[in-house]
Amino acid sequence: MESRRDALRLALAGSFAASHVATARAEATGSPVHGKPCLTSNMAWPRGVEGQRKADLGNGTFLNPVLPGDYPDPSVLKDGDDYYMTHSSFDGAPGLLIWHSRDLVNWQPLGPALNKPLGTVFAVDIVRHGDRYFIYIPFMRAPWSPPLASFANIYVIHAPAMTGPWSEPVDLGIGGLIDPGHVVGEDGHRYLFFNDGKRVRLTPDGLATAGPVETAYQAWHYPDDWITEAWSPEGPKLFRRGDYFYLVNAVGGTSGPATGHMVVAARSRSINGPWETCPHNPIVRARSQDDLWWSRGHATCVEGPGGQWFMVYHGYENGFQTLGRQTLLEPIEWTQDGWFRATGGNLSKPLAKPSGPAVAHGMPHSDPFEHAALGWLWTLYASPPQQAGRVMVANGCLTLDGKGTGPADSSPLTQQVGDRAYAIEVELELIGDAQGGLLLFFDDRLFLGMGIDGKTMTTYRGGKPSYWHEPAPVSRTMHMRITNDQQVVTFYYSVNGKAWTRHGVRSYVAGYNANTLDNLLSLRPALFAAGSGKVCFRGFRYRALQ
Repeated sequence: MESRRDALRLALAGSFAASHVATARAEATGSPVHGKPCLTSNMAWPRGVEGQRKADLGNGTFLNPVLPGDYPDPSVLKDGDDYYMTHSSFDGAPGLLIWHSRDLVNWQPLGPALNKPLGTVFAVDIVRHGDRYFIYIPFMRAPWSPPLASFANIYVIHAPAMTGPWSEPVDLGIGGLIDPGHVVGEDGHRYLFFNDGKRVRLTPDGLATAGPVETAYQAWHYPDDWITEAWSPEGPKLFRRGDYFYLVNAVGGTSGPATGHMVVAARSRSINGPWETCPHNPIVRARSQDDLWWSRGHATCVEGPGGQWFMVYHGYENGFQTLGRQTLLEPIEWTQDGWFRATGGNLSKPLAKPSGPAVAHGMPHSDPFEHAALGWLWTLYASPPQQAGRVMVANGCLTLDGKGTGPADSSPLTQQVGDRAYAIEVELELIGDAQGGLLLFFDDRLFLGMGIDGKTMTTYRGGKPSYWHEPAPVSRTMHMRITNDQQVVTFYYSVNGKAWTRHGVRSYVAGYNANTLDNLLSLRPALFAAGSGKVCFRGFRYRALQ
């Protein structure tokens, strides 16, 4: 596993030539594009792989986010001196990319845990019990499921080590609930807590239920005049400290108004209650739409290096909701009466970094297509597991079998990004009766980009072919480039990869977000192939723009 990960990282890192790095922005933009002023325009994150922003400032402090981009619903496991984290992977397959850290700030990908998702993956819990590791997974109804399929079912996968091998999903027979949170009670029994205050006891091996689903607690309710999206008590995460079990909940909705999502807590001396509401609730909440981070919630509390405690949760970045819900880290302090308080403020300023050693952070987003990177860098959107064979990688070419009639029904290949400004570029060649192209993709209803079919170039905006007809030359090969510079998106194309033509239309994409479409995703780079043929993609390049 270690050699495979190192080989992949070296291969990806080597794909971005120094000359391209030096000229990427000049070629891509021609002239600066200035967006509207934003709350954090004076901030400067240090730059990591390919210029990507990173949290570690290198001076003993860090600046959120610790994982920029759409990494929501974080679940964190402390395992000795190591920390492991995974997130909702939604309709992406393979899913559940595992991240490893020693200091909670720098995170390195280990690989995907879920190769055969059975649906849309929301809000999991990552656990160690005895000598095995478990991930409890709510599978929502998949895009490819029959119309009458169950809304949600709870499954579990398990492994002898965090690097796997992970088992096939085991059905726990629990329907209609989401957001499992695992805990071992004072009675030695294992339990899963869920949304809406529900709970079930598990068998000792954690692979089946040992009783009925029951109501176990009532989450704290905020005043009725607060501006939120919905009540939505969800995301229970439980831990034991001293004489108490602590239950951390999210309420107020996940998206919607900036002030909606929040973190609340309760405690009990017994896993069976009664649960006492924290007098400091809400522990975390955006106070106004002027805050840097909106909709902050779904927290896991974890003891960091040196005994300092933290919360890991998600939030939307003010002005950049297109990036999705990003992973945030906030210190907490324990009060004399046994409760905890958040001490990071609105997270707009650097905070003291935990004392642990740093692993190499992040991964390259460029891909020379020498090794398969499915589940690490790329995932197939809304694709049944059996369609993973659509992707073949060899000799610098990623061949993607055509599917559907265009981007919307093609199950494109997507990757997450976390920079406010970036450029992406790829060369493509059509094989047979195919259409292919480069996109920024939110979901099957909302995307933009370019595609060719060997006869004409089609421009996509707003999730459909645009009325604008770009007079690109007829060709079955094309180099394509897209820049997203502070929400202003520009297309470029070239027949030879040297002489570039800027597309005639630019787009402003701030509205490509969850509040527009009621879908908890992000706007991200994508490669698509439609029709009965194939598309060969070569030399995908990514570069963050300063």
